[in-house]
Amino acid sequence: MKILLVSDLHYALKQYDWTAAVAPDFDVVVVAGDHLDIAGQLGGGVQIVVILKYLRRLAARTRLIVSSGNHDLDRRDESGERIPAWMERVRRLGIATDGDSLKLGETLVTICPWWDGPKAREAVRAQIERDALTPKAAWIWVYHAPPEGSPTSWDGKQSWGDKDLTAWIETYQPDLVLCGHIHQAPFKRDGSWVDRIGETWVFNAGRQIGETPAHIAIDTDAREAAWFSLAGAELVRLDHPLQRPLAELLSPPAWLAAPIPDRDPILA
Repeated sequence: MKILLVSDLHYALKQYDWTAAVAPDFDVVVVAGDHLDIAGQLGGGVQIVVILKYLRRLAARTRLIVSSGNHDLDRRDESGERIPAWMERVRRLGIATDGDSLKLGETLVTICPWWDGPKAREAVRAQIERDALTPKAAWIWVYHAPPEGSPTSWDGKQSWGDKDLTAWIETYQPDLVLCGHIHQAPFKRDGSWVDRIGETWVFNAGRQIGETPAHIAIDTDAREAAWFSLAGAELVRLDHPLQRPLAELLSPPAWLAAPIPDRDPILA
């Protein structure tokens, strides 16, 4: 299975265009939160309408998985916690999103929402505990924040990871955790786009300027993951121990089709 991971696009529509252009080359595309730009000039409601159009078109090109991030919170629930209520509109498009669990062959994917307080955090914990009991050959989590203490959560000054996620990873040992949230992590000394906690591989592509998002391509059959960015490209073998420094990637791996930069924009 070939997976493309992007996150933190923050209403960068050209980056959505690029993601749509290469989507048919992947079995699954994961957009791991922070679709909206809360500092942008457009209101959140307008941004949501546009992003839903992008997600609908993306879902027509490949299997799409979408989670929320802290920038996607648009309402408060009855307990006063902020929630990404518009993710229900994503679900109505037939797209797997917050709170969903789906089987891709024998692989189970658990899609966790961004939580803003104890009620939502408890729902995430219960979701993970429930899915732990589901028979599966492999287990993937989509979770916007990276784990605390991991180089994938390092911004150059401190770790901004989720301590609950760290504990859950240590307890349940999923195969892959697909994150985002900390834009700088792959680009800072002592930070990284990849980490390993026990048997669990953790990924955060980071965020960059321009029309192409920083992104990670994973092939679960070839047991490789590759990171591509303006800072360069690197590769890890998922059937080997994690060793640093990471291997520089000078050309795309054989399993990865070359990106197609000149396809029409998704909303053209």
